[in-house]
Amino acid sequence: MTNKVLARLHVGVLGLLVALAAAVLLPALGGAQQRGEAEEAATPTVGASSTPVATPVPQTEAVSGGCAFRQAPTTYEGPQDRSLYRSAVDLAAFNMLLPGDTYFGLPPLETGLRGSRTTSASASIPPALLKSIAWIESSFTQASQQVPYEAIGAALVSFDCGHGIMQVTSGMTTPLGERGYASPQQALVATHFAYNIARGTAILADKWNSAPEDRPIAGTDTGGDPAIVENWYFAVWGYNGFTGPGANRSNHPMDPIYGTWPRVGYSCGPSSDGLGHNRGNYPFQELIFGCASHPPQVSSVNLWTPQPADLPDLNDPRWREPLKLENFVYPYDKMDIPTPRQPAGGYRAAPATAASTPTPYPPGYTPPTPFSYPYAVPTPTPHPVSLVTPQVSSAPAGAVGHRDPTQKPSTALRASMFGAPGLSVSTSNIRISYSPETGAQSATLTISNTGTGILSWMAVPSASWVVPSPVAGVAVGPDLSCASSSPCERSATVTVSVDPTRLPPGTNQATLTILAPGIKRSYVVTVTTVAVIRIGVPGVTHN
Repeated sequence: MTNKVLARLHVGVLGLLVALAAAVLLPALGGAQQRGEAEEAATPTVGASSTPVATPVPQTEAVSGGCAFRQAPTTYEGPQDRSLYRSAVDLAAFNMLLPGDTYFGLPPLETGLRGSRTTSASASIPPALLKSIAWIESSFTQASQQVPYEAIGAALVSFDCGHGIMQVTSGMTTPLGERGYASPQQALVATHFAYNIARGTAILADKWNSAPEDRPIAGTDTGGDPAIVENWYFAVWGYNGFTGPGANRSNHPMDPIYGTWPRVGYSCGPSSDGLGHNRGNYPFQELIFGCASHPPQVSSVNLWTPQPADLPDLNDPRWREPLKLENFVYPYDKMDIPTPRQPAGGYRAAPATAASTPTPYPPGYTPPTPFSYPYAVPTPTPHPVSLVTPQVSSAPAGAVGHRDPTQKPSTALRASMFGAPGLSVSTSNIRISYSPETGAQSATLTISNTGTGILSWMAVPSASWVVPSPVAGVAVGPDLSCASSSPCERSATVTVSVDPTRLPPGTNQATLTILAPGIKRSYVVTVTTVAVIRIGVPGVTHN
């Protein structure tokens, strides 16, 4: 998405200057989905990289004002088969990625019904749901769409401050660290795929645990068991925004904008599979359940094993009544539903009565606060209302709901997600000359990873006149692959300059601390400015 200003002025020069200034300052909105949407629409079965590996890639990109970083940090984009990311999801789902971490670890999941909820430290999240969220939110990519696979470049930051694979927005909309810079947690979310996945997983768990105080419960007939995929219906809805009619992007399944029920199921697979591929036709949770059941493909191979996931049958009063729009009122205590399930023979359209037309908003219904969806939403198109072909169920006969068969991964897998990074900085002192006539020079330093894996780093100055660029990024070890001809400089170069408007007169000294939050290491660089004063014979200067 882009914002462009075209002004026709019939006033004087001042009006022209104002219009030109507005055109420059209006930010261009970048969608988190751009590479994914193009990849899905043009080549649902992906072969070669959608970005030519020889194309120059910017190391940093400007991001929306108000996000955690003024410029997108650098990051490493993994292989196109997403094998690195898929392994990280499996570990995160079973709380094996960063267990015990209060920010990145998986919290104990609640189970049970209203008035009888308990927590289980051993409960996990169905990995297929996390992989589906990753695909819908970012096409399972950590870097910007311009960055090829197996390369280093600008991290993915959407117009609403969603970051990386899981499009983490919560906690990423403003700098939370010292002196107006990002916090260590924000740097890890933006630069390192494993921390990004871990944080997105924790957010989904928080959405689950918000029931019943702030959200309804799915699974009133199955004890609200988190092992059942369908019981995550409301938590998945909430991951993208627990919104309804009147929002910028409603996720309510009975919102009239989605037409009649049933809907042809959504698919992330090839466009020839006979299912729906227009994201504007579906609320977020239907996108995720559909993508879990019909995963995307790379080189004609599914990225994960199809995971059946049934939706609430909106023609069955057991689900239709609780989900009526008039019940969409905080704290949503009238919206609890049984575990969603597909009726025998598949979902069928309701009888041709007045009920088959879109239901108007109920009298007195107040739409919720608008929510900004993280990507451009296509215009919905009508759905056929004939019988929807039933999906193949993996559940035993008589069972309610489906369970993700993904096995708990080996503990040894975790080591390959993080490696053993080491921090090295090329210098401990930087000297920058400055004169009122010519301004300030700049200097550079190099950050290297002396170990393996991804070293996430951030640069935090002690004074406002010290300006590092970029302020966060990665240095990559030799164990991670770089595609031929791809931009993949394993060491990071930081340019250090001076802001003359903030620089006090005379000689000044400050520090620039290079933090490696993932390994809890730091390195302090002293920055000295030397005023150059021009005296005597022209061309002769004295410091």
